[in-house]
Order: sequence, then C-alpha cells, then structure tokens
Amino acid sequence: MAHLKLLVSLFVLFFTFTSARKISSHVKFEISTNGSATRNYTHVCDPQRFADQGLNMSSFLYCDKLIPYEIRAKDLIDRMTLAEKMKQMGDQSPGVSRLGLPPYKWWSEILHGVADTGFGTKFNDEVPGATSFPTVILSAATFNESLWKLIGQVSSTEARAMYNLGAAGLTFWSPNINVVRDPRWGRTLETPGEDPFVVGIYAINFVRGLQDIEGFVDVPNPNSRPLKIGGCCKHFTAYDIDKWYEVDRHTFDAKVAERDMIETFNRPFEMCIREGDVVSVMCSFNNVNGIPACSDPKLLRETIRGEWGLNGYIVSDCYSMDVIRNRQKWLNDSNEDVIAKSLNAGLDLECGWYFQDFGVNATMLGRIREGEIDRALKNNYVVLMRLGFFDGIPSLEKLGKKDVCSDEHIELAADAARQGIVLLKNDNQTLPFSSSSVKSIAVLGPNGNVTKTMIGNYAGIPCKYSTPKDGFSTYGNVTFVKACEDDTPCTKTDGFPAAVEAAKNADATILVVGLELKFEREEFDRVDLKLPGNQTDLVNQVASAAKGPVILVVMAAGCIDVSFAKQNPKIQAILWVGYPGEEGGRAMADVVFGKHNPSGKLPLTWYINDYTDKLPMNSMSLRPVPELGYPGRTYKFFNGQTLYPFGYGLSYTQFNYSMVSSAHAFNLKLGKLQHCRDIAYEDGTARPPCPAIVVDDITCGKELDFKVDVKVQNVGNVDGADVVIIYSKPPAGIKETHIKQVIGFQRVFLKAGESKILKFTFNACKSLMVVDKTAYKVLPSGGNTIVVGDDKLFLPVHINIESYQN
Repeated sequence: MAHLKLLVSLFVLFFTFTSARKISSHVKFEISTNGSATRNYTHVCDPQRFADQGLNMSSFLYCDKLIPYEIRAKDLIDRMTLAEKMKQMGDQSPGVSRLGLPPYKWWSEILHGVADTGFGTKFNDEVPGATSFPTVILSAATFNESLWKLIGQVSSTEARAMYNLGAAGLTFWSPNINVVRDPRWGRTLETPGEDPFVVGIYAINFVRGLQDIEGFVDVPNPNSRPLKIGGCCKHFTAYDIDKWYEVDRHTFDAKVAERDMIETFNRPFEMCIREGDVVSVMCSFNNVNGIPACSDPKLLRETIRGEWGLNGYIVSDCYSMDVIRNRQKWLNDSNEDVIAKSLNAGLDLECGWYFQDFGVNATMLGRIREGEIDRALKNNYVVLMRLGFFDGIPSLEKLGKKDVCSDEHIELAADAARQGIVLLKNDNQTLPFSSSSVKSIAVLGPNGNVTKTMIGNYAGIPCKYSTPKDGFSTYGNVTFVKACEDDTPCTKTDGFPAAVEAAKNADATILVVGLELKFEREEFDRVDLKLPGNQTDLVNQVASAAKGPVILVVMAAGCIDVSFAKQNPKIQAILWVGYPGEEGGRAMADVVFGKHNPSGKLPLTWYINDYTDKLPMNSMSLRPVPELGYPGRTYKFFNGQTLYPFGYGLSYTQFNYSMVSSAHAFNLKLGKLQHCRDIAYEDGTARPPCPAIVVDDITCGKELDFKVDVKVQNVGNVDGADVVIIYSKPPAGIKETHIKQVIGFQRVFLKAGESKILKFTFNACKSLMVVDKTAYKVLPSGGNTIVVGDDKLFLPVHINIESYQN
C-alpha cells in the first residue's frame, strides 16, 4: 500500500508539471490500479492498458475493430449513466474509468501552425516549439491552392507527432473562414479575405491538408475513413464584428438578408463541408436575426447537417452557453433551457461547462431527451475513432520529434511568406536592390525588429525567429532605430531624430511600420484605417531626409490608408507583408533584394480612410443602402474609389495575357415543369422574354460547362510567378447584383520569355449564377462577361432561355 501511495504521489507531481489542467488530451500516461508499474499508451483499445486497470478489453464491444464505428460508439454510450454521458459533453471530457475510457481535451488550434491556445496542446522540453507559418491573410495572398494544402499537411504532421509525444490532442478548431466584410474587423489576420469563393477554396485545401490520409480520401462511407487530425471550420455564421465602440460580438444581433447569407456568409462553410469534408463546424457567439447561432435549428440541424451533410460534430464557440445565459439573456432562459435549446438545435459538444453542470437536471426536468444526448455523443466518438484515438493509426505512429521544426518545414514557412508579400508601388523599378550598390541599410520603425508581432494570434512557440533586422543584415550592414519608443502606438517620438540621421547616412532605408495585436485582434476592432500615432509623421520625416531610396513596409493584416506614401515620390516602393510568420524577416529581405520576385495579390480591397466614415461597422448589408447613403462592401459591391483594388499586386517582370478560347452560347429550352423566373432590372433595361431560371430546376451537368483558356507570357527579363484571377460579370442591367465575382484562379511560374496556356473549366450554374432578392439562386438570360485579371481580357458567354411552348 505504501508503494502504491508513493506511485500515486509521483504521478500527481509529474502530471501537474506536464499539464496546466487535470485532464489529459491523450492516453500517454496511465496508472495501474493493481500496483504494477506505470505504462505508456497512445490509444485506448490496448488489451494491456485495460488489464492494468483491472478490466478485460474483450468485454467491451466498443474496442472491437471489426465492427463499424457507429455500432462501437453506441456500445460505449449505452454503457454510461446519464451523469457520465453529460460529463463527456464539454471540451474537457473526464472519461469514464470503469469503462476504460480515458479523459480527452477537445480544444486545440492549428490556424497557421500548431498553437498553444486551448487546453489540448502544450509545448514542453521535448517539443519546445512548432513551425509558425504566416497568418492566414498573407497565405491567402499567394492564391496558391497547393501551398494552402501543403501548409495544412505540414502543420498536421507536426500536430500528429506532438500527439504521439503526449503534447497535443487530435481535434483542432481551425480554420477561421469568416468573410472579411468590413476592413475594420480585428480578426482579419485569421481569415482568407473578402471573397467567399476564395475563402471556400482556401478552406477546402487547408482542411484536406489537415485531415486526409493518402489512400483513404474517396471511400464509400465518409464516416469510416481515417483522419490524420480533425479540422473545424468556424465561426458559423455572419460573424465578423468583435468589439467596435459599444457593439460587442457577445450581444450583437446580425440582421442579415437571406440573400447575403447564401451568397456571402454561408458559402465558404458549405464548400468546407461538401468539398473539404471537414469533421467539425463551430457555431458563433452572435445572434443571427434574433436567435443565438448555437441555438438555431435552422442553422445547425437543417443546414449544416441536413442540407450540407456534415460527417462529424458541431461545437459551440467557447463559453457560448454562458454568453447566451448571462450576456444575451436570450428569452430569459434558465441554465437548463439554454443547453436544451442548443442540444435540440443540433449542437454536439460544448466548449464550456454548462452541459456538464446542468445537463442531468435539464434531462430530468424534461427539457432534453436522453436520445438527443446519445446522438450528440455518437457524432463525437465516431470522429475520435476515425482519428485513431481508440485504435491508433499505424502509418502515423512513427511521427516524432524529428518531424517538428524540421529544416524543410521552416523553409516552407519562409517560402509561404515570400509568395504572399504584395508589391504595391515600385516607382522607376527601384526594386529589387543590388547588394553591390546597396551596402548600408537603415532599418527603421516600430516593427523593424519584432518577433511575436510577426506570428499574430492563435500561434504557438515558433521554431525560431528571423526579424526584419535579421533578414536585411544578411544583405548589408544594418543600422536599426525603432524610432517609436512605445512601439506601434508611436506616441513617444524621442527616437525620430536618430531615425532621420540613420536615413541620411544609409544607401537605402527600409521603414517597417503598421499594426500589431494591440490594434487588430479578437475582441478588438479598429475605428479607422490610419497608421497609429505618429507613424505617418515618422515616414514623412525619414523620406524627406533620406540619402538613398526609401522603401515602406506595411506589417498589418487589414488595409492601411497609405495614400500619403503612394503619392510621395520620395517613397519609391511600398510592400504589404501581413504578419509574415517566424521567417518573415528573411522573406522580406529576399523580396527587396530580388532573390524572390514578388507575386502576391491583395485578398482584400484597400480603401481610403474616409470609407469608414460612410457606414457603420454593424450594418450587415453587402450591397449599397442608398436611403442611408451607405456604399457597398468588398470589390463585389463597392464601385467607389479605392487605394488598391482586390487582386492587386506588382511584379519585377511583366506578364501579357491573350485569350485562346472563343465566345460561348447556351440555349436552354425549358420543359413543362420548368418555369421562367422574373428578376428585377434597372429602369430602361431591355427585359428578356425569359429573364432567368432557378438553378435547382435545371440539370447542371457537363452540357453547361464552358472552357476558358488563357495564354500567359512573361515578357520581362526576370523569372517570376503570376496569379491569373478569372471573374464573371452578370448581364447588364440586373438590379442589385454583384459587379463581378471570382470564379477561378491559378498561379503559374514562368521564366523570362516563357509562355503557358492555363486551362479553366467552369459550369454556368455555378459560375454565372446570381442570387435574387428573395434568395433564389438563378441563372439569368443575357450576355455574361468573363474577365481575366484586372479587366485586362474579356470573353462573352451568352445564355438564352426559351420558355416551354405547348
């Protein structure tokens, strides 16, 4: 007995040291109940593990690998008492020791590399860090689908290795795929930008990279395929405001038209579920049209699971039940009512404690059927079985410390940053610099030697850092002056004279300005688009005094109104670098000195600051609101003056486009049960005899496919990559529809003088569809226009719809 007490004491001491919480996110450390030595396990259903606990694994059907997951999960759940069931429905599930079920922590994050946010992942002496890629907004600027997938693959390799080492869980609540509707949103850095199609394509690729195991992608039953780790597309839905003046995400009611829901807010989630086969969706804090998102059966049960067919579980944003109860006070519900409505709406797992604390009482009061609890738990446990939590996945068990922070992974982080950096201005081809002519470099500004700023939020501990100062030091002799003594707030200007003096004596000056998490982050939105404090004054003073060329580097996620710099001839070049990850400094320097030819394109419209004076952030409409004087939002609906448009980005070379394809025309003859759909037109527009057809009423097969082949030629003297973005414009005169919309894109690398033909295939139903005011998806009659790039090339596609004739 003394020996057992000593063993228990040592175990408790060790566990306290290795984890901040009492519940393990893996089954790495177990203690025998019969006095035998402690053994290490990496999955639940190990016969020796059960024996060590005085149990016989053969007595538990849920460990029989020959039986389908759904039946195994049911066996496990049926053995639990009601109280035991409810305890498993929080993000920190304590397990049921009498059934051999260990604890599990559901919450881990992997937004741009393994993070230490949440309770499921903790770095330690054995795994001190993981590769930190650029924040998502900069990776999105690459418009590189294969890169997005590769970042997911590398991140999940590191995550799975950490799981094997006892440092991580298997369920990661990433990516964030909310569309950036307003440039002030604090979480812009986490997202792929403002276009719902691009956001959806990012989600598909990143999630596939996280989850897919080669050889197990296309299987008859998606709920049976093994998973490398589990991803989660969040936050569903209409969530893109955090804290703007007195408007708070916890109490905000997003008043959204159904048309905007279908066209913008929900589209990335539909793509993530249908095409990405993500295993989890997180519902958001906010209300949508008067109902909390996590309590709305239309959103959860009918849409996510019913219409889109989620193969997995739905989880609440963290502590949403408490927010609904105590912040929103929705319907003045009790604790039991809150969880009952969410569970009955289709929620499977709570990030929080309400289900665990009040679930039994809610059931006994008749608010919840126990069958609904069983349904939720089955969804959860089937996912854990697919992840190998119960059985292990042999092909992944060799992953270990060597697979985290490898040289290849660190180089990929640098390359992702290089590909994403956007060249906004380059007067007189000032860039790239030559090391032979630029030997002394002044690196100035509040972000000129930062580390943590570069990795943004939802980050872990990076393998290492390359700061801007570090990066430029590999190309010349660097003099660094922060100038703003209080960093990005830049209210303390005592360092300005030293910065000016450094610029006077340097062959070239690099000004690294912008934002950090003090100004844009979760729970904090911006109120304007300006550089903070006296940063603009710093830029102007340095530019006026500098001996050599001045390069402005903007480190921020959301757009910054740098029109003053765009118009200043003494500032020869401007680069946007987002938050470029752990290798950001090296990437910046490689671009400036020509080791890499910039090819990034803006995934956001850059507005002039007065845009924010024209409409409040909490107006959810994407389209202009003329009666209130509100302009439209995003490139799809805003036709005013911009600083830099969506998709903008320069190169050190020049690319020419030419159209290889010919014009297309489709003649659709409607059948007896198909009817013309009327749509609204601007005054004076000629109305076709059959204006449109509802997309769901026609067969959108290959007969409605059309090809767009574009020849791209590098006509400059420098090798480089280009991003070719294809848009569609609807027929002229349709009222309140988009100006244009992205329907496809490809990234291509071309040597100087080289040309390639890029082939695109589109379907008229998907690529020419518009959403009418009553939220029908319709295919309109008339002349559509396919646009290549920034209105560089056009291709007409005509749709002629003939109504049924007896």
